[in-house]
Amino acid sequence: MTRKTGLMMATTLIGGALVAGATAPAASADTTAVAAKRGTFGPYGYGGVKLGWSAKRAQASHKIVRKFRGGACSGWDLKAHRTGRDSVGLYISKKHGVALISAPKGVSTPRGIHIGSTLKQVKRAYPGVRLGDYYYVTVPGNRKATYNFLVRHGKVYELNIALKNQDCTN
Repeated sequence: MTRKTGLMMATTLIGGALVAGATAPAASADTTAVAAKRGTFGPYGYGGVKLGWSAKRAQASHKIVRKFRGGACSGWDLKAHRTGRDSVGLYISKKHGVALISAPKGVSTPRGIHIGSTLKQVKRAYPGVRLGDYYYVTVPGNRKATYNFLVRHGKVYELNIALKNQDCTN
């Protein structure tokens, strides 16, 4: 996620979190277990890093590298999925811990949505998806988080998972 995109999403993530009361059907335990084994994106994190972990806990995983320090939040990358110079792969909030993780290319949610999926596929996989400044849905199996789908020309070009109460992109 670029810093510019992160800032653009700022006001909408907070607003989206407040409006995101509708939830999709919960994922079954089997779906969640299979997703964890395959390394899919969500429902609690990705790449060995979980939403809500403190910076200290996330650093102890040895799976992240700091990109920049910030006031309320800092920007990081997953070591296995480095981003470009003006991008970050995740944000860590001083107050809420790991607050947002961006999906690397080639990674899918447990319901098969990834960068490049069509909006039609997103709506079929997540019937509760809503549109604010971007599409979002409560993560099945994790009511504390949302999947956020940025769509251009009918296709997902950015996908992230974020805590509903995160304070990094506002």
